[in-house]
Amino acid sequence: MKNVILGAGIAGISAAYHLKKNGKNSVVYEKNGDWGGLCGNFTLGGFRFDKFVHFTFTDNSYIKSIFEKSSPLLEHPPVSSNYYKGFWLKHPAQNNLAPLPTDEKIKIISDFIERPQKAFSAIKNYAEWLKVQYGNYFAENFPFKYTRKYWGVEPENLETKWVGNRMHSPSLAEILKGAFEEQEENFYYTKYMRYPIKGGFRSILDSCRKPIDIAFNKEAVSIDTDSKTVFFSDGSSVKYGRLISSIPLTEIIGMLKKVPKKVISASKNLMFTSGYMVSLGFNRADVARHLWFYIYDEDIPPSRVYSPSLKSPENAPKNCSSLQAEIFFSNKSRIPAPDEILEKTVGKLVEMGLFTTKDILVKDVRFEKYANIIFDKNIYKNRKTVIDYLNSVGIKSIGRFGKWDYMWTHQAFEDGMDAALEQG
Repeated sequence: MKNVILGAGIAGISAAYHLKKNGKNSVVYEKNGDWGGLCGNFTLGGFRFDKFVHFTFTDNSYIKSIFEKSSPLLEHPPVSSNYYKGFWLKHPAQNNLAPLPTDEKIKIISDFIERPQKAFSAIKNYAEWLKVQYGNYFAENFPFKYTRKYWGVEPENLETKWVGNRMHSPSLAEILKGAFEEQEENFYYTKYMRYPIKGGFRSILDSCRKPIDIAFNKEAVSIDTDSKTVFFSDGSSVKYGRLISSIPLTEIIGMLKKVPKKVISASKNLMFTSGYMVSLGFNRADVARHLWFYIYDEDIPPSRVYSPSLKSPENAPKNCSSLQAEIFFSNKSRIPAPDEILEKTVGKLVEMGLFTTKDILVKDVRFEKYANIIFDKNIYKNRKTVIDYLNSVGIKSIGRFGKWDYMWTHQAFEDGMDAALEQG
């Protein structure tokens, strides 16, 4: 039985590696000329940039050992910051209000005390969840604004199961203490963030990539599940015994024939974000002062900015530093032109006092159609409809966009591993 894998991102690499490890050969077909998917990277003038921000914090000893084989991992404490109306607050903002003016702190704390009380089962959407957790004023001025920037939708259009432990729910004592003094305690959901010393983030997959066969520039355009054949844009094709795919659910349904209308409709109604990466390299080592930070001001395009040079010094030339800003849009939004995004982003970051234009050695803007999935109210129903259909025609769908889930790196890796170990 020939194992065919579509997509050389982290899930596809993991699936191929674990098939090989268990004595089964496979070929990975990748539409681009390089591997890694969203874990890939690129270099500009001696600066390396990942595709969006990436760290790993898995406690799984097996996965951690795989990730460390190619490059030892630096371990960073997850200390991040927030920018809000010219003020810098340690993350999470709700526990670190000390830098804010007294009047604003009073509004936040008063609303927190008087916040609506609801059982979780009675909360209808993310907007209600935020108000119950933090009170109206904080919710509307911090996470509401961030939601619009990061997810590209209004918070009332999101459901809440995805939140999990990603956001800290504070006590009154924590909020009061953080309003008077900077908190020493870190309330982040993990105690460390790991990143390779060299090679960029995708180097955590180097040991898995080496033994597997990847065919590049092979974009799948149609799949005949009756004859078990995948057809590519270059006119070639391949027959499979088993097909594993990390192609987004919104794309793969269009490659199949005789798909029921309800499945087509479900795939079209799945929502996702696209994203721009504005990558900047500087002639100063001190431009990057935060491992990463969030921006709540809605007139500043990025929702999040991080420093590749702080993640690893190997990502920048000596005595230099770097930043990468992320700007997201929902698939229902109008997406501005790259030059517009680049100019406005650089201008606003200069206004924030992070650097001057004379400090910039390299600047670049790149677009990724698929950045993250959006947890709208109908996601679970639509996702199940599509995945159930793919299973029925013998296609195993894996990874963030193949499972249509909010997967961290180790979860996507594990998903590919599990697919490989299934009996097919």
